[in-house]
Amino acid sequence: MHRFILTLALLCMPLMAYASGTDARLVLTGNWVGIAAITLFFVAYLAVMAEEFSHLRKSKPVMLAAGLIWAMIAGYYQFHDVPHVVEAALRHNLEEYAELMLFLIVAMTYINAMSERNVFEALRSWLILRGFSYRTLFWVTGILAFFISSIADNLTTALLMGAVVMAVGKHNQRFVVLGCINLVIAANAGGAFSPFGDITTLMVWQKNIVASNGPIGFWTFFYLFIPALINFLVPAVIMSFFVPESKPEGGGKRIGMKRGALSIIALFLSTIALAVTYHSMLGLPPVIGMLTGLALLKFFGYYLKITAGGRAQNNAAEIGSPDAFDIYREVARSEWDTLFFFYGVVMCVGGLGFIGYLSMLSEAIYGGWGATNANIAIGVISAVVDNIPVMFAVLTMQPDMSIGQWLLVTMTAGVGGSLLSIGSAAGVALMGQARGTYTFFAHLKWTPVIALGYAASIATHLLLNHALF
Repeated sequence: MHRFILTLALLCMPLMAYASGTDARLVLTGNWVGIAAITLFFVAYLAVMAEEFSHLRKSKPVMLAAGLIWAMIAGYYQFHDVPHVVEAALRHNLEEYAELMLFLIVAMTYINAMSERNVFEALRSWLILRGFSYRTLFWVTGILAFFISSIADNLTTALLMGAVVMAVGKHNQRFVVLGCINLVIAANAGGAFSPFGDITTLMVWQKNIVASNGPIGFWTFFYLFIPALINFLVPAVIMSFFVPESKPEGGGKRIGMKRGALSIIALFLSTIALAVTYHSMLGLPPVIGMLTGLALLKFFGYYLKITAGGRAQNNAAEIGSPDAFDIYREVARSEWDTLFFFYGVVMCVGGLGFIGYLSMLSEAIYGGWGATNANIAIGVISAVVDNIPVMFAVLTMQPDMSIGQWLLVTMTAGVGGSLLSIGSAAGVALMGQARGTYTFFAHLKWTPVIALGYAASIATHLLLNHALF
């Protein structure tokens, strides 16, 4: 009853309720601004979830919603003569987004550069020509996806290994379905234990979360390696019994890597090392190390350009030559829809947090359910709602948790998306790549097995890393 009275009071007298702190922030959760903002976000996210059917890029609705939400907030504050508060909060959210965006652009550019140098195509052709059985390919592609996704995003990893599954299993529908499900699980699990593998893990690392036991550093995430591995292995072992043991038909030709491919791989590893060093030893944001590594790639691209065929590469006709390399072409091929989607999500969730909804949600789930139950629920939610807004909401709430709990929510938000095919970019991408074969309902049939792996990974983390709680 007292909650109803409080809500009624907020609806009638929103100007009398202020958030805690020194910025005299208005609490608008019961005001028309708050109701309109959360409705906008809900409608925008419905449009995001319908992307597969509407073909409307997911960045568009959330970017529009973000602009409208902050405009309503700013207009309300200006009308009630409360200046500068909204501007300061908006700039803070923009700063957080800019840091993550630049980090991701560098990582995407390196992945694109390796793709352009045929690194992934060479790996794919090698696997196809090895003459493995379906069951062996099931395990090889899954294990490779698990480890590759720790340095590349789950979308790139799923598409790479999905091409292998589709190429060798085009005449075996069961193998394609099980292979794709296995890739989704492996790619999501592999990204959970490395800041470079998943945006949610990267956000937690860059946020430099400090709990009672100290900050979460780069290597702290590797406490999640075994739980993430269990998350992948449990459903993979069960599904492998249903994969045929016969061999697919051979075919295809060997594809080699272009000049400089191995050097770019080495530069990427060096860039990762720079990001870790800048953050852990110099106290600088990891993005500075990443941008320094991008500069190294640019210099190497210049070297490839001036040495390609011994001819001046300013000739436009030579851009298509096997040795030519244009670094800005690789920057342009970044996943801009994903980056702008990320902007829209950060700004929408930031606006809802500014209004006061996230503090209410934090008190409800973390105060009422307890940290462990709340973090497990976060993973289940991420099976339906993209893990980026879910994790950003948790980071904005800043619940008081131990490092063990922060690692738990990092893992559950990352691997929870495997429960449904729409829960992660990897699943959505593979549904498009294997259209008509790997579908939502084909994945749903194996959700109980995936949930078993989800529960096993949580239990493993609680058991092995209990000292962190």
